[in-house]
Amino acid sequence: MTSSRLILGPMMRYVDAVSASIWFETRDAGQVVVRADGRSWAARTFAVHGHHYALVHVHDLHPDSTLPYTVEIDGNLVWPDSESAFPASVIATLGSEHALRLSFGSCRTSVPHDENGNRSHGVDALRASALRLASPNTGVPRPDLILFLGDQVYADLTTEKMQEFIRARRDISEPPGEELADFEEYAHLYRLAWSDEANRWLLATVPTAMIFDDHDIRDDWNTSLSWKREMEATTWWRGRIVAGLASYWVYQHLGNMSPAERADDEMWREIAGHSAAAELDISARLDAFAQRCDQEPTSYRWSYCRDINDVRLIVVDSRAARQLEPARRALLDEDETHWLDERMRGGFRHLLVGTSLPFLLPPGLHHLEAWDEAVSEGAWGKPAARMGERLRQLVDLEHWGAFQRSFRQLARMATEVADGQRGTPPQTVTFLSGDVHYSTVSEVQRTSGSRIVQAVCSPIRNPLPRAMRSFSAVLAYGIATRLSALLARSAGVSSPPFRWSGIKGPWFDNCLASLEDTPAGLELHWERGVVQGGDHGHPLVETVATITLTPRAP
Repeated sequence: MTSSRLILGPMMRYVDAVSASIWFETRDAGQVVVRADGRSWAARTFAVHGHHYALVHVHDLHPDSTLPYTVEIDGNLVWPDSESAFPASVIATLGSEHALRLSFGSCRTSVPHDENGNRSHGVDALRASALRLASPNTGVPRPDLILFLGDQVYADLTTEKMQEFIRARRDISEPPGEELADFEEYAHLYRLAWSDEANRWLLATVPTAMIFDDHDIRDDWNTSLSWKREMEATTWWRGRIVAGLASYWVYQHLGNMSPAERADDEMWREIAGHSAAAELDISARLDAFAQRCDQEPTSYRWSYCRDINDVRLIVVDSRAARQLEPARRALLDEDETHWLDERMRGGFRHLLVGTSLPFLLPPGLHHLEAWDEAVSEGAWGKPAARMGERLRQLVDLEHWGAFQRSFRQLARMATEVADGQRGTPPQTVTFLSGDVHYSTVSEVQRTSGSRIVQAVCSPIRNPLPRAMRSFSAVLAYGIATRLSALLARSAGVSSPPFRWSGIKGPWFDNCLASLEDTPAGLELHWERGVVQGGDHGHPLVETVATITLTPRAP
């Protein structure tokens, strides 16, 4: 068993060619020490609402190095567990010896990995991948990075285990009921999500990057100004949004930042600058910060950008950075749009854009969302606007297609990159997305320049009900597309700036996708976990789909 002094972690977060950032949640205040290659690096814990965290910056490493490491808290060995059957966790730095290997996906619930859990939610594709990587002689290389594209936790659709914890603390018949109320409940939710032994080993070895989506806070988060005002009128929303954003900063966003970005981060500067003997408690400061982030979205940026060899990865916040005022409605506010515009550049083999919400929906659904946005904002009058708003929230019509201003801005950026107007065009401009609970590959119809492609991987573990699968498939094809396009035009919506279509999918399995930059092109795989012989604890990995995006001839 892992030491009780270590609640969560180690989690390998930001890693570059010469450093690694490793995250921990500990039982008590103390000093966390990471040892590797005869050297050591340490960090003191900081406190948030009675919980203790540390981020150890391991630095002055060599590129392309792989170092087994151990962890101590106040001189006591806490990682690895001497009884564990998993291999040693390692720090693997980046370098130029191999091309980028990246895994990605979204939407993962935290139910047990037994027969009942697999029956209700399917096999956890992340855990199946972890077990394969931990097995000797599999011949499968570790990814350089796992990108989690939203709904890492579900604060609104809680599991039985989470509800047991809530009931032990408060009256579940009072709002917010079975949903999360405060930081303490978020901390327990993350513990349920990340404490499985196989996944914990994976997260201790493979670097991760993350971005939130709505269920990390609540379904339809910031879908519209009406939705926001409705939530703010409740007695519990302020506590929820503050706890959600504060815990997101601690558990997810802190590890997204590079050492240089952390040095510029207001919350981290306070932690790093603390020199007193007593542990620093940032609870009140972090809560105030989280409330400000909700009320003044331009005051903080959750998006980030990484250049990994000759691939650029931009991860976009498409939730907190929204502009909800009807006259200026946008998925990204002006500051965020400007930030993204500056980073949408050529000069890389591939430009990857991670966004929790798919940029390219099936055309039928895209037109329906564009129509609903126009109607909700008054194109057919006030009675129809109320109907449009109800429909928007009922069936989640809130993707890029429902924010036409932002969709067209990003379409222009992607096209200019692909046409070489922003530097040497890459082989592909590839959007990586999740959210919709099915996986697919789509491509913009072009005859020259870079390929503009979207790859969706959703869910990792939270399958779409079968009735909804049929609905999604119908919207992707045929008459539904033509009818929704007519609806959009009738509400005054202009035609999209380009056409696109699906080139593979959809499929509805729990999957983890992988991407590799190969000489033949960008190679994509979707893999699921399968149970054989009734052994639910040790699922195998099976390929669901594969595609190679070969570069277009100049």
